[in-house]
Formats: sequence, structure tokens, C-alpha cells
Amino acid sequence: MKFINRQQELSRLDRLANSEEAAMAVIWGRRRVGKTRLLLEWAHKYQGIYYTADESAPAIQRKYFALALQQALPDFAAVEYSDWHSLFMRLAKEAMYTGWRGPLIIDELPYLISSSPELASVLQKFIDHEGKKAKMIVALSGSSQRMMQGAVLDASAPLFGRANEIIKLGPITAGYMAEGLNIKSSREVVETYSIWGGIPRYWELVNNNRGSFFENIDQLVLDPLGALNDEPNHLLLEEAAISLRPILDAIGLGAHRLSEIAARIGQPVTSFMRQIQRLLELDLIEREISFGSTEYNSKRTLYKIKDPFMRFWFEIVAPQRSYFTQISSAQRQAYLKNSFQHIFSVTWEDLSRAAVPRFPYQLSNIAFGRASRYWHKQDSEWDILANSVEGKALFIGEAKWIAKPPSAQWIYKTIEELKYKGLPPTARQSNKQVVYGLFIPEKPKDLDLPENIQVIDANEVLQVLR
Repeated sequence: MKFINRQQELSRLDRLANSEEAAMAVIWGRRRVGKTRLLLEWAHKYQGIYYTADESAPAIQRKYFALALQQALPDFAAVEYSDWHSLFMRLAKEAMYTGWRGPLIIDELPYLISSSPELASVLQKFIDHEGKKAKMIVALSGSSQRMMQGAVLDASAPLFGRANEIIKLGPITAGYMAEGLNIKSSREVVETYSIWGGIPRYWELVNNNRGSFFENIDQLVLDPLGALNDEPNHLLLEEAAISLRPILDAIGLGAHRLSEIAARIGQPVTSFMRQIQRLLELDLIEREISFGSTEYNSKRTLYKIKDPFMRFWFEIVAPQRSYFTQISSAQRQAYLKNSFQHIFSVTWEDLSRAAVPRFPYQLSNIAFGRASRYWHKQDSEWDILANSVEGKALFIGEAKWIAKPPSAQWIYKTIEELKYKGLPPTARQSNKQVVYGLFIPEKPKDLDLPENIQVIDANEVLQVLR
């Protein structure tokens, strides 16, 4: 699959590579998010050295590292290095002699530090002194957030404060999926994103599998031998966070309030708040706050699984894993076809809300801020609410994921129903201009609507999510 949607990160790394002084970058992010591909693209661009660590013995790691450096520094591996200090001292000396400045990329740094705890301090001295004199460009990367924090990102870490660039690599946004997987239909993009999310490795697996929509899901996820059948557990194990699994299971089963999660896992709320915070830090869940409320109002706060693939896995796969192992591929695919409407609808709502602040003056010539949902007890619910940047207007939107392109008559009727709901209680005392929006997969041409009513389709949403 071709390299897409990392131009912002690549340009930041390019600035370091073109710097006349020594510089250091830290790149981190969850497993399979595309760190390696980004770093390889950067290394190839500047004839840098890319080295990925593993869990081998320190002496073996030093040998492998020296062999990698030999691509730029001839005969570097001809010497046996008894410790990391001697290796980096030789590196600085050879770099100054040859004029080679890197970039030197060490991927999966936590593996090295776990077997050689002294390496963090050795790297600190190298970057502060010998590497600085040699004007070296160094990049350190890792998947384990817990271990990257301990080595680089925490205030107490030896390498803290040395980085010129700290890049947390996130998933690719939905707007690039059509390009990445060569999908022609915007509807199909949303449906595909609902399952695989924005993790590049999942996209590559889908691209290489070359099956139908349901065949890919069955062969990669539902099949016990599928490459992603146990993916969430691998991800949690990498972060030493397998104890967080029950909370994800509870949310997948429909528990979104703290009290509901507590009831599902059979523990008091106070006993798992630390795990909730850890899941938030890992970007595995997100806190959803009702429009007009503060995050301190726990009764108006819901917790949801953030990543589309993880959400799909915990809602559809986890509860039925034993069943899926006992039935045929055809039966599994038939089960999927009856289970997806909710998954598609939730993802479409998320994408629609994410798009609102990215429409610069396209929603009735008004720029709106971050959008959120509204719910409270027996009140009506609103899918999408956002205040304008200037605070003088309110956007009220509805997201509908429907099976077929709607008629103009259906659209007019749905908008009237949205207007009939009125304003959410938190906005009733204001005199703001109101703009209404209806988000649907496709829309007919030549709709006759006033300026304060917008109909936005999947193509328009995906265009701004790039």
C-alpha cells in the first residue's frame, strides 16, 4: 500500500534532518499505527540508518546495531563492543570523521532499555555531549506508551527535555481510506472505516486479502486463525494492561456509565477509576460529555470505545468468539450481515461530529467549534450540537445512516422533525442564530432549502476529514 497522509509528520522530521545542529525526535504511538513506515520513508529520503530492536540479549543487540550502522560507517561492526557506552563513543567519533549526521533511527527503543536499563543514561550523555558535537540527528521510537513514558516522556526520564520534536502518531483519518484501499463509493468508505478504523496495518491486510467486505472480516478477524482474531489482547499485553480488558468488555456489552460498568464487572466505581484513566491515556476509550455540561459532572458523562476496530471487536466479536469457532465461514458472514447497522450508525455519527469544525464557513457561512451530543434523563437527544466560534450561532444536526439514497420529500420531513424538537435545554435561554444540518450517506441534487439548513453527504464529510 502506498504511503499516505503523513505529510505533516514527515515535514516536521524533514526540518530536523535539514537542521545545521544536532537534533532529536521522539515518535510514539500504538501498535500497527504506521511508525515504522513513516520512519523508513524518512530514512530513505536522507540515506539514514534505521534499526529496529527486539528482545534479544544485549550483546546480540549491539552486534545487530553495529551491522546496521555499517551501512553508513564502513567496518563499524568489525569491532566487538563490550557495552553501549563504547559503541556510542565510537559512533560519535566515526560520525565526526566521515561527516555523517544521520538520521539515526532506533525503533522499538523500549526493548533495548528493558534488557539494558543503563542505555537510557548512555543515550542521554551521547545526545548531550558527543552526539551534539557530531551534530547527529537521532530519532527514538516505540509502541509501548508505558515504556516510552518511562524512558523518554516522563519528567523523571533520563532523556526528558532533549527532544526537538515529539510526535504522537495517531490513526489515519477516514478521508484517506478511499485512496489507501482504492474504494470508489463514499458509502463504502464509511462502512469499511467502521470496521478497520484508521490503522494502516489493518488496511494493508485488507488490501492484500482481496476478498469481499464480509470475506475480509471473516478471514482476518472471525476465523480463529485470522491475523487479527486476538488483536485487542496483543495490544493490551504490549502495554502490560491486560487487567483493563474487563472494562472494555463491559463497554462493548453496552455499559457506558460508570455505574453500569461497575454493575457489569461486579466492582465498586472507586476500585477501577485508575484503569479508566489508563484506558483514556492509551486512547482506547474516550469520555463523552453531554453538550453544555462539564467533565466533572459524572452523571452527564459516558465512556465509549474510541477506535472503530476495537469497538467492532468488543461489540460483535468478543461476545460470540466461542460460537464463531463452531460454525462455518458462510454462517459467520450471515451473522455479520444482520449485525452491522448499529456499527455503521455509530461511526457515521462520530465522523459527522468530527467534520463540523472542519467545515470552514461552509455551514451557512459560519465557522463552528467542536461538536458533541446532548442527552439528559427523559429529555430528547440530539446527535450533533456545536456553538459557532464567535458564540453567536448554534448548529443542530442529525446523522442518519440509511440503506438507500433518500428522496427529497424524506429529507424535508426529517428536517422538519429536527426543527420540531426545538432547542436543547442548555441553549434555550440564548438568542443565537440556529443552523440545522442533516448528515446522510447520499443526497439528491437540486434540494430547495433555506440558507440556515444544510444537507451534508458522506463525500463532503470525507473531503474535510483529510
